[in-house]
Amino acid sequence: MTQSPLLSDNLAKPRRRESDWRLFLRLAPYARRSRGLLIISLILLLPLSVAGAIQPIIIGQAISLIRSEQVWPFLRGKPLLDGINILSLLLLVTMVVRLVFTAIQGYTVQKVGQQITAEIRTDLFNHVTSLAVRFFDRTPVGRLITRLTSDVEALGDVFSTGAVGIVSDLVSILVIAITMFALQWQLGLMLVLLLVPVTGLIIYFQQEYRKANYKARDELSALNSTLQENIVGVNVVQLFRREKFNAELFRTTNQRYIREVDKTIFHDSAVSATLEWVALVAIAGVLWLGGILIMGKSINFGTLSAFVLYAQRLFDPLRQFAEKFTALQSGFTAVERITDILSEPIEIRDSESSLATLNGQRTTDNGRKGEIRFENVSFAYKNDEYVLKNLNFTIKPGEKVALVGPTGAGKSSIIRLLCRLYDTTQGRIFLDGINIRDLPQQELREHMGVILQDGFLFAGDVKSNITLGDTYSFEEVKAAAEKTNVGSFIERLPQSYDTQLRERGTNISSGQKQLLAFARAAIRNPRVLVLDEATASLDVATEALIQDALDKLLEGRTAIIIAHRLSTIRNVDRILVLKRGQLVESGSHEELLQQGGLYASLYKLQMLGND
Repeated sequence: MTQSPLLSDNLAKPRRRESDWRLFLRLAPYARRSRGLLIISLILLLPLSVAGAIQPIIIGQAISLIRSEQVWPFLRGKPLLDGINILSLLLLVTMVVRLVFTAIQGYTVQKVGQQITAEIRTDLFNHVTSLAVRFFDRTPVGRLITRLTSDVEALGDVFSTGAVGIVSDLVSILVIAITMFALQWQLGLMLVLLLVPVTGLIIYFQQEYRKANYKARDELSALNSTLQENIVGVNVVQLFRREKFNAELFRTTNQRYIREVDKTIFHDSAVSATLEWVALVAIAGVLWLGGILIMGKSINFGTLSAFVLYAQRLFDPLRQFAEKFTALQSGFTAVERITDILSEPIEIRDSESSLATLNGQRTTDNGRKGEIRFENVSFAYKNDEYVLKNLNFTIKPGEKVALVGPTGAGKSSIIRLLCRLYDTTQGRIFLDGINIRDLPQQELREHMGVILQDGFLFAGDVKSNITLGDTYSFEEVKAAAEKTNVGSFIERLPQSYDTQLRERGTNISSGQKQLLAFARAAIRNPRVLVLDEATASLDVATEALIQDALDKLLEGRTAIIIAHRLSTIRNVDRILVLKRGQLVESGSHEELLQQGGLYASLYKLQMLGND
């Protein structure tokens, strides 16, 4: 997978808080992909700024013309009305130039922002879906949703209203400053000197805004996590009458979020208030110094009028700069938070060095039948908290093996390791004599059909939930459904195979969802079939219907079956009994009953319960 430009250089080290410039450079590769639009936006800055800087001079010339003061040479000797018409026409041209170029530039920078947003969101989605299950065990879904939505949107503003806008405002300030100095250097110097303390205040308030905004986004993530958890678990919330209790928890989280947002509003408002106050001081200063210069015959009223307008216009870009700097700070906060996700290492990776060797072997070796071997396998979800300890066993090709044991014995962990949802802490797992770490993940999972207790369905039609994006023909889909005895159920649906299923398949029963999971496995014709409590959601009639399909599906395949109902695994070839992550017994149903160990105890307890 192509590495995202936002990915940290050293993923093993904790990420330190970075400067704004380094954060901005992380986005530079995305900006280069849209360099054409960015260049157009930057080229348009010069005519926009020049047109804006000329307008006060034109108005000043009009005042000078009315007062019969010194004007441009081409206006001298012209009647007052003709001169005013010429100046009005020039002012109109500058207004049209600014209007047209502003519209073009606004469109281009917004388009750049949307392109960058889409590319970053795609990279983030690809990275998140490549992370190991271990990451999702510790990360609330709501936090990830916040990173993929609001944080990414804020990132787009870094370019669309942030970086390009700030460059635009800086160019405007520079052009206005040069024009002022060319027109009257004393007034120009006074206004430029006022920019220094104002800039310092803006930087201070924006730094405080950045800190508050980071905390606000963290609280927003917590808010979304709480919301997502309550929506997913709404059945439990209502059944146990937790509406008021959960509402109070949500209110508390919401209040924390509002407090942090209020801090960002305060610092943002402080910038605007400061600029308003300084703009008034600047106008007063121009009137005071300009009055002195007029009395000394150094300038005329037209020039003073132009500087009054400049006193306003000089701080308008600064005000806009502050607003865009706020968007930029929000974007940098988003870069930090998204980098946290992109810096998460992808633990389960394909070994490139072994792929080249393996590809040659695949073309000649077609005799693999599904042998599974665990060799000194130990596994811990957390450091030194082992759930599997030194497992050694071999499942022969075509053998049907059941995993049984008390809750927490490690049965599901064995399946997760075999499918490489996790990697072993110690030891190795072999599939047909090849270490599964040396198998491409796609090939490994092509060998396996996994049917879980809770079959997950995506929003979409029945057919796509069986194919899951693979290119199977409709005939193959139908054959797989018929083979697993679910064809008749699908045919009874309103639009048959084109029936639309809601998210998580809420418009069909749990048993029907499980039937589709069997068809999903059958169409892939796997060498190894894994059943993790696969028939637990089926009623007696449906279970009897699918048992025949299972018998056909298991023919010639290696099978691993996890079942709490021990009566369903009597006919397997071998039963592996686990306790606290260790293999304590192994044998057929009858052999284990004769041994009188853990399996016999579990079986007798279930039989007593059934009686």
